[in-house]
Amino acid sequence: MGPPASSGFYVSRAVALLLAGLAAALLLALAVLASLYGHCARVPPSELRDRGAPAAAPSLPGQQEPTAQPSPTPEPDVAATRRNRRPPGPWDQLRLPPWLVPLHYELELWPRLRPGDLSASALRFAGRVNITVRCTAATARLLLHSLFLDCESAEVRGPLSPDAGDASAGRVSVVERWFAVDMQYLVLELGDALQPGRLYELRLGFSGAVSQDTREGLFLNLYTDQGERRALLASQMEPTFARNVFPCFDEPALKATFNITIIHHPRYVALSNMPKLSQSEKEDVNGSKWTVTTFHTTPHMPTYLAAFVICDYEHISRIERGKEIRIWARKDAIADGNADFALNITGPIFSFLEDLFNISYPLPKTDIIALPTFDNRAMENWGLLTFDESLLLLQPNDKLTEKKIMIFYIVSHEIGHQWFGNLVTMNWWNNIWLNEGFASYFEFGIINHFNPKLPRNEIFFSNILHGVLREDHALVSRAVSMKVESFTETNEINELFDLFTYNKGASLARMLASFLNEKIFISALKSYLETFSYSNAEQDDLWRHFQMAIDHQSKILLPTTVKSIMDSWTQQSGFPVITLNVSTGVMKQEPFYLGKVKNQTLLAHNDTWIIPILWIKNGTTQSLVWLDKSSKVFPEMQVSDSDHDWVILNLNVTGYYRVNYDKLGWKKLNQQLEKDPKAIPVIHRLQLVDDAFSLSKNDYIEIETALDLTKYLAEEDEIIVWHAVLMNLVTRDLVSDVNNHDIYPLLKKYLLKRLISIWNTYSTIIRENVTALQEDYLALISLEKVFGTACWLGLEDCLQLSRELFRNWMNHPENEIPNPIKNVILCYGIALGNDKEWDFLLKIYNNNTKEEERIQLAYAMSCSKDPWILNRYMDYAITVSPFTFNETNVIEAVAASEVGRYVAKDFLINNWQAVSERYGTQSLVTLLYVIGRTISTDSQILELQQFCSNMLEEHQRLTVQAKLQTIKNENLKNKERSARIVAWLRKNT
Repeated sequence: MGPPASSGFYVSRAVALLLAGLAAALLLALAVLASLYGHCARVPPSELRDRGAPAAAPSLPGQQEPTAQPSPTPEPDVAATRRNRRPPGPWDQLRLPPWLVPLHYELELWPRLRPGDLSASALRFAGRVNITVRCTAATARLLLHSLFLDCESAEVRGPLSPDAGDASAGRVSVVERWFAVDMQYLVLELGDALQPGRLYELRLGFSGAVSQDTREGLFLNLYTDQGERRALLASQMEPTFARNVFPCFDEPALKATFNITIIHHPRYVALSNMPKLSQSEKEDVNGSKWTVTTFHTTPHMPTYLAAFVICDYEHISRIERGKEIRIWARKDAIADGNADFALNITGPIFSFLEDLFNISYPLPKTDIIALPTFDNRAMENWGLLTFDESLLLLQPNDKLTEKKIMIFYIVSHEIGHQWFGNLVTMNWWNNIWLNEGFASYFEFGIINHFNPKLPRNEIFFSNILHGVLREDHALVSRAVSMKVESFTETNEINELFDLFTYNKGASLARMLASFLNEKIFISALKSYLETFSYSNAEQDDLWRHFQMAIDHQSKILLPTTVKSIMDSWTQQSGFPVITLNVSTGVMKQEPFYLGKVKNQTLLAHNDTWIIPILWIKNGTTQSLVWLDKSSKVFPEMQVSDSDHDWVILNLNVTGYYRVNYDKLGWKKLNQQLEKDPKAIPVIHRLQLVDDAFSLSKNDYIEIETALDLTKYLAEEDEIIVWHAVLMNLVTRDLVSDVNNHDIYPLLKKYLLKRLISIWNTYSTIIRENVTALQEDYLALISLEKVFGTACWLGLEDCLQLSRELFRNWMNHPENEIPNPIKNVILCYGIALGNDKEWDFLLKIYNNNTKEEERIQLAYAMSCSKDPWILNRYMDYAITVSPFTFNETNVIEAVAASEVGRYVAKDFLINNWQAVSERYGTQSLVTLLYVIGRTISTDSQILELQQFCSNMLEEHQRLTVQAKLQTIKNENLKNKERSARIVAWLRKNT
């Protein structure tokens, strides 16, 4: 956060000089006193301690528990002055200096959580950590990470004698300790230099606040179980939050062993990475009894994998190959059987990966815990995996959602990390994709092993590849693997956990596996995992082991080294577009841009990729070829005048690129689709649609070329292909813009004629045998779009089915709406009904406690086409209890519909202050974007600016103006595109 603006308070020059002199003298005196005390700077200063607990941190074995003493009050101004006066040094660098290597942590934590005490506004924890380190270079200054912690004490013992232990060890005086805020370091200034090659022990006492608002470090969850409000504590250390819990060397390469002790209330259970070693009892200064739980020593691991949970949960368990697996969850959830599915799949997944890599899981147990609130995340902590309960728990009767497969994927991902990340860890965060990319890739190998009927390629495309190709482009800000030097701030590490690390990383691993073979791919990974077990690796280490596997065989020939091939993908941003001229066989590559420009030399992306081209001709798989330069001739890819001659590049879409063809190439594919679409595999029908619409949107081909590929759709019976077509043709902007009156009737006529076959198939299943859908994953993820489009196009059977299902549910609540189409049925049930249906849904909403379902219901209530109902809805939202409609900005939801946009605008004129108070001033900005989403002229922008002039601050008005200008330009471009679609539809309907 920047400095506050000037207050405008003025004094005379003489007074200013006098005050400055006094301030300088006072600061100098305080600085001298502070250095004498050597008190640790704290950020932020601590609040008053819990009066019912000891003031000092708990003791570790062999240490005396100190008498409670008041800490000197910190002087933030003095600390700031001292920091500003320090010369540049290692505390200005993001990476720790290499002077010390941690070997072992003795860590004790004492959170003050008690049953029934749910205020938690000032919940704190205390702790001590003894860190055994090896000195590698003489230094009288020590740096380690610490953030938001109060440093109670600091001591350095040593050099340690390996034979005599630390009993005879001397002490190195700590002259001063201070906090380097920017890079989150605790700095210890010593009286003597540590000696290279010798061992020392750092002993630190500390305390801190439990996180209330974020799931970082040690954090609190409040939840309801067995009709009571309860609390638990859990930890999240990755990537850089271990330093929020205890002072440590918080980098992934600085692995060490841990002995962890947790002091907790006797009614709670404490969990950590390892099994419980012992339990004892202790009293605090008030005589209250606490349980001391000590755990076995961990393997060598980085700080980000250390994990702790203190909870009042139940568990279920099973033994897999002699090791216990326990699933922990709310007692209600365990009793209802919601953890059974996760328990049943966890053991077999572990066994599959042990057999695949021939490396046993090294820990004696695995605990998996379902947290009430974990921001829809999961974490692979060694021995104690944490999940948001929505990603782990499954109701036994939940058969008609994709949730079972989703849980299977996420559990597989986190278990995959036990090898990729925990056993072998990247050397630093710049190569986090080695963890996340391979764990994401193996999700699909695992789930296909246990569910061989699932269409592997189509699911990978839909879940992984499609999303990242939509976001990636040549000018995206980063590559998958980045140089360490490019990082300057800690928050840049947190930003690495994105679509590119996970999805692009998984896609590149899949491409690598595709141009090798399964045997070589797994053999190389086995070698890599065995070599770097309990250690760290760079990207080049992985490539070296793949190269070793290639060199030990002669069947697979590569145009260059594995490193050269894969570096061309991991060390530059974006991906290529391959264009094949089927008349000449000339293939070229170019970077993919969001909006192709004619003069590509103006754009800074001059590199090429070394591209594996797997391909098919006339339905027959061809030999692998390589495009290792900007263009190359492949005579075998030329096609004749025969109607049966066609070529598709990127077999099974295993390559991370899009494919374009010359006009003849697209024409041949279109002819084949119209003649016999089944001759082209499903994955390639999906690919053709997705590539063509993306390329047309970004000016690589004409929109008419993409539209031509849809002519055959009356014969398309694969719902995932229909999903891809409709996602590209029936966009949200098109649905919500009443100005698209020219395109709607044409699109309706064109699509309904082709949609009726796939509609009849699935509407019959919905009516007669809905349980048949439970094994059809692609239908579960596609049906909502198909049904929503059919109703939007006015298909009478869709509207009638919506009425039937909604009213049946109203009259008989036990007859639930099938989940895959629930959003559609709820929305059209409200849109086709009146206040009776709307009031019913409001009642259901008010009686529902599940956030996900409340959001679904809140959006459905915005589907009404009656302005008075929408006005009443928005009025409810800003006048009733703040806990009602708290999950959803109702005004935004209303404004998103074609009718609601005008109703919301009028409502905002009279109620903008109340809306601002309810949802915040930023919500007004977002609302203006939603209301103005269809603007295409400067006069419309001016009208909206005048509309919001009294609502926003000056900087917000400027932001809105710039955003509206961008929306206008995009809409103008879309208008040109829509006009061409209209012309094509007129010609083809």
